[in-house]
Amino acid sequence: MLEIRHLTKQYGEKTAVEDLTLTIRPGEIFGFIGPNGAGKTTTLKCCCGILQPDRGEVRVNGCSMRDDPLAAKRQLAYLPDDPALYGYMTGIQYLDFIADVFGVHEAARAERVRVYGERFALTEALGQPISSYSHGMKQKLAILAALLHAPKLILMDEPFVGLDPLASHQLKQTMRAFCDAGGAIFFSTHVLEVAEKLCDQVAILRQGRLVRAGSMAEVRGDASLESVFLELEGVQDGH
Repeated sequence: MLEIRHLTKQYGEKTAVEDLTLTIRPGEIFGFIGPNGAGKTTTLKCCCGILQPDRGEVRVNGCSMRDDPLAAKRQLAYLPDDPALYGYMTGIQYLDFIADVFGVHEAARAERVRVYGERFALTEALGQPISSYSHGMKQKLAILAALLHAPKLILMDEPFVGLDPLASHQLKQTMRAFCDAGGAIFFSTHVLEVAEKLCDQVAILRQGRLVRAGSMAEVRGDASLESVFLELEGVQDGH
């Protein structure tokens, strides 16, 4: 579903991501963890075409992000850590705008807005201007927008930030159902407990380099994910 091959991205003399290779398969929730500045957001932006890598390649469902970016982008949705929404629009106007961009038919968009609006308790707010939304409401609207065109792959950057416990629970269930239906999710998080409970596969990035990847059982072994992460960071657990 998502193939990352030898991805390298530099900002001037600083290498943000170096020779990263990962594969995210259909049906998988793939967690991407690492400290701030590890290169997680840069990787996600390269995967969705916002940034161009200096070396390497990204393919979405077989489509090259470099050679056929429109075909690749039609199959994915990207949820940034701080979604830039149009504050002068109402929630439903924004969703209609996104649906128009992706050519979603009226019946399909209406049904998805109904289902996900109810699931994330946002239906009543959709007629209000986005400028009046709280951060959590904006995050929920961005989640609805990401699901609206039924993508095959969803890229998420810290998707649980700003969500209340109920919305976080609903998002976890939605992510699992999406992947159980054949989709794939690649998301970054610093909440290790979320990754431990939710992910099928996990990768740990440090200073732009992949230091460990595999199934949760393979990466964790007999320890907790937190213990593994702290060990890789050179921090003794309990100190």
